[in-house]
Amino acid sequence: MQITANDPSRKSWLNVEKGCDFPIQNIPFGVFITKDDIITIGTRIGEYAIDLGAFHQLGYFDGIPLTDDMFMQDSLNDFISDGRKTWRLVRNRIADVFDTENSTLRDNQKHRDVIIFDVNEVEMLLPINVGDYTDFYSSKEHATNVGVMFRGKENALMPNWLHVPVGYHGRSSSIIVSGTPIRRPHGQLLPMGETQPIFGPSEKLDMELETAFVTTDVNNLGEPIGIDEAADYIFGMVLFNDWSARDIQKWEYVPLGPFLGKNFASTISPWIVTMDALEPFRCESPKQEITPLPYLQQKRTDNSFDVKLQASLETENGDLNILSESNFKYMYWTMNQQLTHHTVNGCNVRAGDLMGSGTISGPTKNSYGSMLELTWGGKEPITLKDGTTRTFFNDGDNVILRGYCENEKVRIGFGKCTGKILPPKYNHSK
Repeated sequence: MQITANDPSRKSWLNVEKGCDFPIQNIPFGVFITKDDIITIGTRIGEYAIDLGAFHQLGYFDGIPLTDDMFMQDSLNDFISDGRKTWRLVRNRIADVFDTENSTLRDNQKHRDVIIFDVNEVEMLLPINVGDYTDFYSSKEHATNVGVMFRGKENALMPNWLHVPVGYHGRSSSIIVSGTPIRRPHGQLLPMGETQPIFGPSEKLDMELETAFVTTDVNNLGEPIGIDEAADYIFGMVLFNDWSARDIQKWEYVPLGPFLGKNFASTISPWIVTMDALEPFRCESPKQEITPLPYLQQKRTDNSFDVKLQASLETENGDLNILSESNFKYMYWTMNQQLTHHTVNGCNVRAGDLMGSGTISGPTKNSYGSMLELTWGGKEPITLKDGTTRTFFNDGDNVILRGYCENEKVRIGFGKCTGKILPPKYNHSK
């Protein structure tokens, strides 16, 4: 089916400023509460949030086989479960209705009043009910940097890293939508030079500049999917900040890996940008040094996407400091390889499952995706515009992730993924 929504020459009768992340070619999906306290599934064009529940009720999806309540829900899971054909029909129809040449909705003020909202008048919610969440470790630059810090240059990458997309199963209940504050976590810490742990708030709270992809229903338990099928089951992508308490993590991760140092919060951007919208921005992924086993071998080479990423720190006085500028195309293991490996043992993956990329670091220091790397374990503090320094984050810091694709014809963006750090709440004196 042709993706007519992607036509770069298409214009909308809604005003879209040049450089906006959400032109008519994007048509992402999210969930929001309207000013009338109605929860609905919606999309966005420019600075307008579009209520797809009302859009559907008023007949604008006529001819597309959708249940009556498809968009009158508090998550996208059912819509995602309907599959790629439905996603494309819906995106194409939305693009047609909001095309500058189509007057049907444009000239119906009564319908416009219940369908279209100023994006600043709605409250964005978590777009999916995340059943399961997996975080990968697929940036070679990031894995190498961390390995050098903790094991030395000669043993930077573990022996399995170039053979398998390494990952772990995370905690889905603490995945939160952009704008939700982050409470500094408590846990066990091992002070430098000591042999016994103490209990207290993390002193090394860190970000992880990531993306994540959202799946549809992939397979039944016990039935792997092949590498050539994997792309059909990926709905779209979000920005993802997988917060890390490095001091808690360092003490606890042997022998089973991340636990309390990672499961206190993970932030996603509210709009899911579909893989169809990102299709024009395909690019080659890094050449893999060791030919992977046959089940991970890909026929095509353009298995990545040119998504420019940025992490910034906003201090309490309002100063904005760019920390990192990276790109999704640096990822060594592709999303298709990650999803294929995830199911190769028969693990079943369902609609609304979230797969984190792992920290995305590039080849230069200003492209590193975590404070751990940017300050090299705290040894090289960053000086901010206000003269203060950071090795890790302070209470009151607001961390902002952005991402977008751009060519000479169109820009497709993700908006913002933000989280402000609050002081610890746990009273450990009791």
